[in-house]
Amino acid sequence: MRNLTRRDFLKASGAGLGIFGLMGLVGCADSESGSVSGSSEETLVTSVDLTDVLGDDAENEPEENNTEETQKEVIEEETHEGMYRSELTNEWIDESLEDQRPVAIMVDNESTALDHYGVNQADIVYEMMNSTANSEVTRLMCIVKDYAAITQFGSIRSTRPTNLMIAPEYNAVLIHDGGPYYIDAFLTNAWVDHLSGGFSRISNGKAYEFTEYVTTGEIETRMAAAKIDTEYNEYYQGEHFQFANESDPVDLSEYSASFDCTLVDLPFPHNKSQLDYDEDSNTYLYSEYGKAHIDLANDSVQTSFTNVILQCASITQYDENGYMQFNILNESGDGYYITGGLAIPITWAKGHDMYPTTYYDPAGNEIILNTGKTYIALVSKSRWDELVLE
Repeated sequence: MRNLTRRDFLKASGAGLGIFGLMGLVGCADSESGSVSGSSEETLVTSVDLTDVLGDDAENEPEENNTEETQKEVIEEETHEGMYRSELTNEWIDESLEDQRPVAIMVDNESTALDHYGVNQADIVYEMMNSTANSEVTRLMCIVKDYAAITQFGSIRSTRPTNLMIAPEYNAVLIHDGGPYYIDAFLTNAWVDHLSGGFSRISNGKAYEFTEYVTTGEIETRMAAAKIDTEYNEYYQGEHFQFANESDPVDLSEYSASFDCTLVDLPFPHNKSQLDYDEDSNTYLYSEYGKAHIDLANDSVQTSFTNVILQCASITQYDENGYMQFNILNESGDGYYITGGLAIPITWAKGHDMYPTTYYDPAGNEIILNTGKTYIALVSKSRWDELVLE
């Protein structure tokens, strides 16, 4: 009988997203738009049979092991002694990081804030509208596991309610500099830890609001002073994604609904964000404001991602100043998963703040990501039809 993983346990016990039963997904665009739409039905799942999660493995031991695969696994483990596969990228990293919580760093994405420092060190990068004002300018939230390796990261800016709904999915400590009073209720949640403001100011010839950066050792020092758990705590819901091994990568051509996708032109009118597939590296290169996005802390290398996830969601605007949130709690909708030059339509669902957003393929199975970094964009429902994939 195979080992029961933390993820299996959470699914079986109902502690994860399954408790909400959000498998009947609400479409994000109507049929005239050409976007994929889901059913409007919702089913409440109050319990899960263990065999539904584990299949026959829950009752039956396999008659014999796959010897070849077992040998490969043993060799792989020996080759990477002292390391483990990151729960965020599936890449091999130092085993001392295994129980360490990641951080989620808010990065200003206004053109004046460029060029960025440290973004290429992020394992996962979220991009989403920060405000309905200023041509719907976006902001980045960078999930970073090995924050001790940071030398300079930012510039950092304020956070928004949506970020406080997503960071807990990773049990991540949010790094930001303030925010509108709409975040106050979220900051009181027991599962939210954060560090706000007071990071290094670096003279860069720009206005004061563009000069704050996380620098070497600051996160560790600040977390210790604030008595914030550095290791995963009781609010951690387990690994967020499933990954394929590099020896057997995800091939989206196996889906009848797949299509070529070497250009992702996002409907972000202010930033004009774009991802272009680079066949040589098998990654998507990120650009915005009409130029390649580079990281000055990492040899001016263009930012790239193995996996791209696009998530359509409605928004609620709080006031005339443009403050808003994406409606993602106890919600579901449409999206796309893109990797290896191909894309498939997907659906997504999320319950509580702490529960990971789960993404489903056209057959209703949870998607499997390729090993590497992931870019996730939240796109407002009102602009979903403007998304260009070709």
